[in-house]
Amino acid sequence: MPPIGLLLGNVDFSGLFVNLSQPSYHTLAEAKAAGGATINYGLFINTVIDFIIVAFVIFMLIRQMNRLKREPAPQAAVPTTRDCPYCFSMISIKATRCPHCTAQVERVKA
Repeated sequence: MPPIGLLLGNVDFSGLFVNLSQPSYHTLAEAKAAGGATINYGLFINTVIDFIIVAFVIFMLIRQMNRLKREPAPQAAVPTTRDCPYCFSMISIKATRCPHCTAQVERVKA
């Protein structure tokens, strides 16, 4: 990523490697040309940095999309229960008899 390299002072991680073969190589290009075994950890670092940048950008886009989404206005809650006047337990608003104390209660008119 050239912009990240510019911010870090023109550092390029893609040339970092560990030589696993016997003759020593000064650059990754020399090692690849000679067919030497290497662990290219610089490419891994570049890939991780690229992933973090892309993940952050996607996170910010989704965050902005969620801010733009409008939330529905809260609706007034319609009561579905009431208290029994005798035992004070919760009963259905349509009930004519309390299921707890079996007292007859007046039906609420809508």
